[in-house]
Amino acid sequence: MSDLLRMSQRELNRLAVALRVQVCQLLHTRYPDFGPTLAHEKRCAAHGLSLGLESVRQLMIREGLWQPRRARKAVIHQLRERRARCGELIQIDGSPHDWFEGRAEKCVLLVMVDDAASRLMQMRFVEAETTFNYFAVGRSYLSEHGKPLAFYSDKFSVFRVNIPNALTGTGLTQFGRAMKELSIELICAHSPQAKGRVERANQTLQDRLVKELRLRAISSMPEANAYLPQFIQEDNSHFAIEPRSAEDAHRPLQPTEDLNRILVLCERRVLSKNLTISYNNVIYQI
Repeated sequence: MSDLLRMSQRELNRLAVALRVQVCQLLHTRYPDFGPTLAHEKRCAAHGLSLGLESVRQLMIREGLWQPRRARKAVIHQLRERRARCGELIQIDGSPHDWFEGRAEKCVLLVMVDDAASRLMQMRFVEAETTFNYFAVGRSYLSEHGKPLAFYSDKFSVFRVNIPNALTGTGLTQFGRAMKELSIELICAHSPQAKGRVERANQTLQDRLVKELRLRAISSMPEANAYLPQFIQEDNSHFAIEPRSAEDAHRPLQPTEDLNRILVLCERRVLSKNLTISYNNVIYQI
């Protein structure tokens, strides 16, 4: 017979009370603004205290650390079925937020999520959503995973020319031109709900990732970017699902597809009869 079975009911009750007191102390000191699920995960992993999720939730309600949310009125949107294969459609977005809770300047997290599996594919902290920063995170993605069939973005000016009836130019942004050269379709969503997987991922990250950075005392973008691969792996183990098809739709980069040449700013100029071109008010002679 085990030691647990030899305990009296009174001893078991004392053990349960002591466990709850210890959990309450941890909740107040280390996890006061955590939700029950995340607090339960951290408590089990870091402190080895055996208490169920529902018990943690009830303790947090009793201690005034968490309040159940009222169910929101359902908003019905047209259902779009997930893509079947990883790499068919990658949702991309930037999430500006106070990621370091005042320990550093506010910044933007660039996020890429696979539509078929809700899997975080690439993330990077940057100062702002710029073409150069999207080129940088795109380079990391392409080097690690290969070329997806399509990127799914919003109508931000990095992805879409928002000047109506533009008289000059190709109708493509620099990012759009680069994706066209790489044979990657760029789709711009008409609403946030249309790219709901990356939008929901951003909401989750603004809760869970912020707290992970706090627990690890990470207070700068370089430190945070160094930690992101570990976070991506752990987050995908919790939230990613298996796609309907095991086939990977990513395509390898071709030898002629030089990212150093493609992922840069390119401008078209007309060569004059004198073999000169003008750029930024400077005349260059060929």
